[in-house]
Amino acid sequence: MNKHQQSFTAAKNGPSPATADRIHERRKTPTNILSLDPDIVCTIFALLDMFDLVRCSLVCKLWNAIVESRSLREFCERNIKNSSSAFTEKPWRVILGEMVMEQHRLALLDGGFYVDQWKGHSTTVAQCRMKMGVLGTGVGDKVIRLWSLDSYKCIEEHSMPATFPLIDFDFDESKIVGLIGSHLCIWRRNGKRSIFPSLGGKFVKGSCMRYLDPEAVVGCDDGAVRIFDMYSRRCSQILRMHPVPITCLCLNEDRMIISGSTSGDIRISDPSSVQQVATLRSSDVRGIRTMCFNPSSQLLFAGSAVGCAYCWDLRTRKLLWSNRVCPNVIYSLQHMQNDTSTLVVGGIDGILRLLNQNDGKTVACFSMDDKLLSTFQSPSGSVQRIKGQRLPEDDLINIEHLVCRTDRPSITCLAVGMKKIVTTHNTNDIRLWKFRS
Repeated sequence: MNKHQQSFTAAKNGPSPATADRIHERRKTPTNILSLDPDIVCTIFALLDMFDLVRCSLVCKLWNAIVESRSLREFCERNIKNSSSAFTEKPWRVILGEMVMEQHRLALLDGGFYVDQWKGHSTTVAQCRMKMGVLGTGVGDKVIRLWSLDSYKCIEEHSMPATFPLIDFDFDESKIVGLIGSHLCIWRRNGKRSIFPSLGGKFVKGSCMRYLDPEAVVGCDDGAVRIFDMYSRRCSQILRMHPVPITCLCLNEDRMIISGSTSGDIRISDPSSVQQVATLRSSDVRGIRTMCFNPSSQLLFAGSAVGCAYCWDLRTRKLLWSNRVCPNVIYSLQHMQNDTSTLVVGGIDGILRLLNQNDGKTVACFSMDDKLLSTFQSPSGSVQRIKGQRLPEDDLINIEHLVCRTDRPSITCLAVGMKKIVTTHNTNDIRLWKFRS
């Protein structure tokens, strides 16, 4: 093997996020990389995903110039399968985005994977959110924790008041917003870490919440949606959306409010006009349990209490497909931002399912194997690495045989990132499913 091949093989998978961050912090570039011809570095960079390319562009001026160079773009044009003339006409950022989504799709569809599992809470944890490479977990315990998914280190911890249970939460770079009992609370991330009860915060019991700065939207058991301004900490609006309890919420880029209910109906309202825009009806009288909205395709996905998944086009308000994909309750379904091909579903039987967003067909099923690959220490404790397994094709069809098992706890919530999925199970464990192309 010549020097070119050795360098290519060593860097094939690109620097890990932690390695790239350390290099950036020290303002150093490895001398063996600096000594390589720029064409070789360009070839190596062509194998990295968008996030690694961004990190590499911050290491030094040389790497930044290579990432932005036309030679890297031309290399990708020559080597991407099924490339067309339309490829060369697209902006470079669009091309990178499409490449990333294709890598993500192929990794989930055909790649190998393992599961890292650690005890994240002292009692139970039922909810998770993933933003900007940070994982937030809570509900069931008396704390909300934020984690680094590179090191499994708990980077922030925020306590609950003793008298209120946490029902739902969300966060951004400066604050965490939580629905606690019949109050909304704010934890400041960049200053004094204290709780600020909403001044007009008492309301009929809330069941779900979504936050889009500067407003928090709460779905309540009386069928109403209450909108709170996070800066004045007052309820600014009440929308009567359902005659039954609200179970889940979505917000789109136009700040339309989409709410699911125990009756199985989904209603869309416009707060600016205080009018109900549309009603989407499912065939499930036991109710809608979870929803997610894809702004890239304007598709709304929903999971029901009897294991059915639904998809509506919000531009036409038409139902595109509905399929029973789980033997019982679907608790969570999500997709990676800007991904218009795959949808990840988790439910009562503890199986992760991958659906095609276009037709709702199940294309893959995942579970943990019994084989422990290794155990290692993180800053927050012991982490178990467990082998993952793809279920046989027969199991994709005969869903009635996928009964619940004690070693396969229900998936109560999931979050999707680049080639990874985080799941919580109403136990004290957090699981990170890592896929590779």
